[in-house]
Amino acid sequence: MPVSMPGEEPQVRRDVGLGMRRTKPSAQAESPDVTSGRIHSAVGRLHLLKKICLLTSLIIFVLFLFLPQISLAITQEECEEKIGKEELSLEDLRQCVEILEQRKQEAETQKRTFEGEIERFNTAIAVTTNKILITTKEIEELEKEITSLNVKIARLDLSLDQLSEILIKRVAETYKKGKIDPLALFLSSENFSGFVSRYKYLQVMQLHDRRLMIEMEATRTDYEDQKNLKEEKQEELESAKEKLEKEKAFLDQQRGDKKRLLEITQSNEKRYQQLLAITRAEIEAIQGIIAGRGDETEVGKIGQGARIASIILGTSACSTGTHLHFEIRENGEARNPLSHLKNISLVDDSGGDPHTASGSWEWPLNEPIKFNQGYGSDTQFIRTGAAWYSYHTGIDIASDDLVVKAAKPGTLYQGAIGCGGGTLRYVKVDHDDSNVDTYYLHVNY
Repeated sequence: MPVSMPGEEPQVRRDVGLGMRRTKPSAQAESPDVTSGRIHSAVGRLHLLKKICLLTSLIIFVLFLFLPQISLAITQEECEEKIGKEELSLEDLRQCVEILEQRKQEAETQKRTFEGEIERFNTAIAVTTNKILITTKEIEELEKEITSLNVKIARLDLSLDQLSEILIKRVAETYKKGKIDPLALFLSSENFSGFVSRYKYLQVMQLHDRRLMIEMEATRTDYEDQKNLKEEKQEELESAKEKLEKEKAFLDQQRGDKKRLLEITQSNEKRYQQLLAITRAEIEAIQGIIAGRGDETEVGKIGQGARIASIILGTSACSTGTHLHFEIRENGEARNPLSHLKNISLVDDSGGDPHTASGSWEWPLNEPIKFNQGYGSDTQFIRTGAAWYSYHTGIDIASDDLVVKAAKPGTLYQGAIGCGGGTLRYVKVDHDDSNVDTYYLHVNY
């Protein structure tokens, strides 16, 4: 066994083959290059960490800027909940209109059902209600702006008066003194220093007058600009008020149309579908008549006002009740009967359809005449959604006297065509003096 020398650590040695072990040599000191490398590595990691922190801060800042806009965006649920309330800002109201308009367009592409029509009305009414609130807020803002402009104009007016008064005094003073001759100024001065002082004073006063005139001109320009701006805002205000009245009238119309739909369908899906089927069959039958597919028999010549048929009492083929469908065609094209019939007093039962006549023809029914539906695409019955067609090619009228008369002289034809599983009866008058035909539907002869 080896003997340890004095001052030495005892060494333990073990034969490898016999499972002996040897102590690990002590670690030597690192070189300066290794230490420097580790320091540079640590500094690099620190710089990378700083960059990561900076990038994270930037991302948070950007989110802070844009996240409030995203989180504050109005939702459809909030629009529905707060419709007609004063809880939404002007921007929120505009967003609600966009959301609801899109929803209304989507509803119009879906299959027509009673519930769908009610949903369409509710959405349309909500849109109009929001538009009314928007216009009301715009009016309030315009009124505030006009009030503010009035205050500004009053201040500018006062400022102009003050500047004018000062300028007039300066002009008067200058006029009294007259034009100052530098030589006279020099000779009248006690010394050269006094001359310089007086000359500089005059320069300062001239500069002051010049600035005063510039300020007055700027004030006058600002005054005119504010007056013009006020006039523009006043015009915008009047336009907004007119717009508001139209929107309110349109809202009343929408509510009336919805009420009419509930009445004529009795809030029943089956009844609604029946109306769609009847109106579809009727318009198809009318198109068939105009195309010459009706079974017609010539009766002969008749005069204006002659009795040509009688209205069928009650329901009949493609008709839900007692009425006459009166139609005018010129070379096969539909014409508005109100442009040909003379103006008389009518009992309006159409829900507000235009019914003022302007022609000279006699009416085909005896007075008093009830006006049930107007001509064109904007009739209440079409707006209710209960009509399959989108354009009413004639007018629907009724009278207690069921007699039907010829509006103009011509050749009378009696006709019939299949409609909705039944037979739709009509008469036609081919006018003598033009390429005009008149048609009288839902009649007996």
